[in-house]
Amino acid sequence: MTATRIVLIDDEHLIRSALATMLDLEDDLEIIGQAGDVASGVDLVRDLAPEVAVVDLQLPDGDGLEACARIARAAAGTRCLILTSHARPGYLKRALAQGVLGFLPKTTSAAELAAAVRTVAAGRRAIDPELAAETISSGDSPLTPREADVLEYAADGAGVAQIARRAHLAEGTVRNYLSSAQAKVGAANRHEAVTIARRHGWI
Repeated sequence: MTATRIVLIDDEHLIRSALATMLDLEDDLEIIGQAGDVASGVDLVRDLAPEVAVVDLQLPDGDGLEACARIARAAAGTRCLILTSHARPGYLKRALAQGVLGFLPKTTSAAELAAAVRTVAAGRRAIDPELAAETISSGDSPLTPREADVLEYAADGAGVAQIARRAHLAEGTVRNYLSSAQAKVGAANRHEAVTIARRHGWI
């Protein structure tokens, strides 16, 4: 039996190592490469052409959805599974819209993750059922992906300059996105916008 070959893309070394150890215990799964950011992860997938890429959502040089989009262009045979501690309806909708097959929270058990990798490798969807139900009931987000990202970065009280650095945007662009997001959700300020967006599962 040929093992399903996997590349892991996660910037948290400890988590990545633990995932590699867990998945390598399965006879039919093999970790063939690991990366800590979008750029090196996409390069690795292009070079190794694994069946599955397990990708974190938040990476230092972009997000996991961007990585999956680039992987789809670089290695058409590789299927993506997002594994994240930011499992929210807005992200799941974006992932499904661009053809990502797997989406699970990092609270998933080792057995569930292994089963999901097999499912995704077979070309079928593996979505956390609780998140799927929450997504169905959350309604369509009025926010663009970039507005949602900027609100997400603002959630811990970060200032415009800090958000700009994290999102790799100009400060003026960040202000515009925040202003637009506040108007769309009917909030008086960015903190209220974050609360509203989170309540609806948009970030």
